Amino acid sequence: MRTSPELRRKLISVAAVSAALLTAAPASVAVAQEAAPRPAAVPAAQTEAAPGIQAERLIVGYKSGATEAESNKAAAADAAAKAEKTGEDVDFQRRLGTGAALVELGANPTRASVADVVAQYRADPQVAYVVPDRLNKPTAVTPNDTEYGKQWDLFESTAGMNVPGAWDTTTGSGVTVAVIDTGYVAHSDLAANIVGGYDFISDTAVSVDGDGRDSNPADPGDWYNDNECGQGIAASTSSWHGTHVAGTIAAATNNGKGVAGIAYGAKISPVRVLGKCGGYDSDIIDAITWASGGTVSGVPANTNVAKVINMSLGGGGACSTATQSAITGAVNRGTTVVVAAGNENQNVSNASPANCNNVIAVAATNRAGSRASYSNYGSLVDIAAPGGETRTSTANGILSTLNSGTKTPSSENYASYQGTSMATPHIAGLVALMKSANSALTPAQIESAVKANARPLPGTCSGGCGAGLADAAKTVQAVKGGTSTGTTFSSTTAVAIPDNGAAIESPISVTGRSGNAPSALQVGVDITHTYRGDLVIDLVAPDGSAYRLKSAASDSADNVNTTYTVNAAGEVANGTWKLRVQDTAAQDTGTLNGWKLTF
Repeated sequence: MRTSPELRRKLISVAAVSAALLTAAPASVAVAQEAAPRPAAVPAAQTEAAPGIQAERLIVGYKSGATEAESNKAAAADAAAKAEKTGEDVDFQRRLGTGAALVELGANPTRASVADVVAQYRADPQVAYVVPDRLNKPTAVTPNDTEYGKQWDLFESTAGMNVPGAWDTTTGSGVTVAVIDTGYVAHSDLAANIVGGYDFISDTAVSVDGDGRDSNPADPGDWYNDNECGQGIAASTSSWHGTHVAGTIAAATNNGKGVAGIAYGAKISPVRVLGKCGGYDSDIIDAITWASGGTVSGVPANTNVAKVINMSLGGGGACSTATQSAITGAVNRGTTVVVAAGNENQNVSNASPANCNNVIAVAATNRAGSRASYSNYGSLVDIAAPGGETRTSTANGILSTLNSGTKTPSSENYASYQGTSMATPHIAGLVALMKSANSALTPAQIESAVKANARPLPGTCSGGCGAGLADAAKTVQAVKGGTSTGTTFSSTTAVAIPDNGAAIESPISVTGRSGNAPSALQVGVDITHTYRGDLVIDLVAPDGSAYRLKSAASDSADNVNTTYTVNAAGEVANGTWKLRVQDTAAQDTGTLNGWKLTF
């Protein structure tokens, strides 16, 4: 097992990996189309069964007015006639709801015999179309990646993140994730999903690649000797940390090798900020700005702007004003920032940038679904995800792409690591899936939906692990096609929020809707307040069910002006909805200026 001390900017511990094979899943049936017209006087039947197609049953649509379109007896007689002409078995089975006839071609028909029968139906002027009765299969099949069976964090029912269920909807295509980390070491199981990044390390003592900032984010290795990174800190081999993180997010999938990525249709932009002994805030701040599409002096404009940033890094202390400014800028540009909570087994309030505002702070769980022994915790944690725990077995870690080099790059391989660094890319991958499924989602809506659709931890978490264990399938389903229909109900009546007092409520009457509310109900909130960390905000459904939009936190910023996404599919749409707001601490007051519901 690889081991290394906690670096100031790296949140990892590592473990070796064993090999195993997983049987490949079958592919679904494909059907060709024939587009060649028939120059006949009588219009020819349309067909999607070209010569050479294998099929055991055909769907035959007759033209309006044809006897066979109304009479099962006539359709059966027509099938018998086609059988006599071709010498093949052709038997009418039943009438479909559309009025088409289903005919069976007997046991194990050859491609040639199918073509003969199709040709007879096509030549019949009473036939509008003939198509194969195709066999459909689930799209969320088990990937054929050889190490997928070891990725318990994706699929195990106890503490996996239910990722395969999301793949029916999206694989993350169209989304770029910036991995702000140690850079990228070449790996064939990632190469197809890597796009341009940047090396932001300006100090050559940290970069160890012989130069300062440039457009090459290659990871040369971050090894160090005894005491080189501080007195008493033992030597460490290179971690290839950024490559491990990137593989969890977007390793190539269904390519018959290695591991599967959570958002394997997404792209990874490697942004290098960590080198020997860690990385400086100044470099990380520029990386956040650049990755999200902002301008950094002396650095070319980013042509691969990321809508998701993964930062599996951190240090001690409060969130600095400089770092918060960079994060706020990224979020304002529409980029969701996902950050590791840290591995010190302490309250995350002392771990930056996880304690900054407007980030999704991620704690780590083990294979049993409990908080991992090393993971930070606390009220500033937003969500938990699998981070692994290898004390008893390396099989309980998070398997991903790596390199075998102890100092400089050598051969590619795979290894199991543990850490909140490993939990964080699970959420970054989920965010990529969400953005791919619904590109209109804002960072605030994404954070709200991730929390609202989490499930309770299967195990325990002392100290607080946020909303629970993230559920990829449920979350993606909740936001899929989540653009609103444009029907908005609003309240513009201002209500004072008393200081450290009772909760106030503002009602909205919803009428004229049918059925239940949507799974991605948009709740717009406009509150003026001098310390929004005091506020607890709930959406109350007509039946009294409450949905927590915001909890009290150590957040000293002013005002709440954002839109939350709520999975309200279990609530009847019509009725009186309420926004409940309470100030839970002394010295600050505010006003609910208004709020709205968009269906």
